[in-house]
Amino acid sequence: MEVQGKIKRISETQTLGSGGFRKREVVVTTEEQYPQHLAIEFVQDKTELLNNFREGQSVKVSINLRGREWVSPQGETKYFNSIQGWRIDAVDASAQAGSPVPPAAAFQPLEEMNDEEQDDLPF
Repeated sequence: MEVQGKIKRISETQTLGSGGFRKREVVVTTEEQYPQHLAIEFVQDKTELLNNFREGQSVKVSINLRGREWVSPQGETKYFNSIQGWRIDAVDASAQAGSPVPPAAAFQPLEEMNDEEQDDLPF
């Protein structure tokens, strides 16, 4: 899956636990009618991918949705979801706009054909 938008925030890399697990988060705001602020985690060696990006930059992020189940000591089951990024690419602002539309003057109306010209078809 992919998410496209502008970087709102990039966190510092966190090292968790005695095993040295690394985690870094980027918040991407989608550019749609109702913008969404999505926190996307990058883990381990993928945390370094965010070094070349800055806040306000347009990006496309390749993601995986992750879910896990947790049972509390009281026996209650809860579910947690996360969005994990594994690739991030800059998006050129001019590419987002699409190709320019030529002005109306570039289109010339078709000339009306008379009956003789319409009958010139080879079949």
